[in-house]
Amino acid sequence: MGFSAIPPTTNQATALASLDMWSTRADAAIMHVDVQWAAMLAGMSAAEAARANAFDLANYYRAHNLPIVLMLDVTNGLARSQEAAELVAAGRSITEPAIQQLYRDYVLAIVDVVRPTHIGLAAETNLIRAAAPSAVYDAVVTMTNAAASDLRSRGVATPLYVSVQVETAWGRLAGGGPSAYVGIDDDLRDFPFIDALGLSSYPYLGGFATPDDIPTDYYSRIAATRSLPLMVVEGGWSSGSLGTFQSSPQLQARYIHRQSELLDAANAVAVFQLTFTDIDVSSIPQPPGSILPLFAALGMVDTQLRPKPALAVWDSLYARRRQ
Repeated sequence: MGFSAIPPTTNQATALASLDMWSTRADAAIMHVDVQWAAMLAGMSAAEAARANAFDLANYYRAHNLPIVLMLDVTNGLARSQEAAELVAAGRSITEPAIQQLYRDYVLAIVDVVRPTHIGLAAETNLIRAAAPSAVYDAVVTMTNAAASDLRSRGVATPLYVSVQVETAWGRLAGGGPSAYVGIDDDLRDFPFIDALGLSSYPYLGGFATPDDIPTDYYSRIAATRSLPLMVVEGGWSSGSLGTFQSSPQLQARYIHRQSELLDAANAVAVFQLTFTDIDVSSIPQPPGSILPLFAALGMVDTQLRPKPALAVWDSLYARRRQ
């Protein structure tokens, strides 16, 4: 159980206070890392870029005895139809062999820096396949398989995974409501190297009005054709209302409990929320139409680090986990 280091604001003191607050109620950490495209395109080596991006935080986690799960993001995490913003700004694409080689170099470098317990080579692959141009998805398949081969040829035996988007697998995300179950057979075929499966799950974005509406096999059905350890590597339930979606801090707390039931039903091995705190979106520059506000109220605490009801539920589950 754990979180990432995403802070509520750009204030460094608040960011450090948030880290200190959640590190006592977690037994692992997740590093959801964007490939440092701009730095490498500017001439920085992959080793230098990885060290600048992750060294200090990885050392903080190790000093707090928190094993690290690594998740690399190769496209735009807030717009899966698009490539990473740094590549778009540079007029480059992962469809280029040279850019794929940069990714492969970065994978080897970031693994050396972070020394994770699990290595995620791409995030939300089924959503990329559904939303992005086919050439982009094909590039993700090519480069992750090549990176997996690179790691194994270097003698790295750490379990590898990709993540899939649960609402997309259930056919719910595109229309925001129920549809035919899609599954992830294509992902299991295209990423044969995986030793585990990451899950990204935001059920409130999939049309569920309450946590109790989520079926008990919501996680367990995903990898039904393969016996893979399951890890929730991002997700949550907003404590605030969004458009026609109505929520509250109490409903969010109910979700944390309901999620524990889904995790138990799937025999999941880990659960991570990227945000321990809410996010002050007014402090973060965003492009027009950004979906970041949809994820602003997922925290266990608010932007001032004041606990929400969900924190007590998380703490009770964490205490059970340690018994």
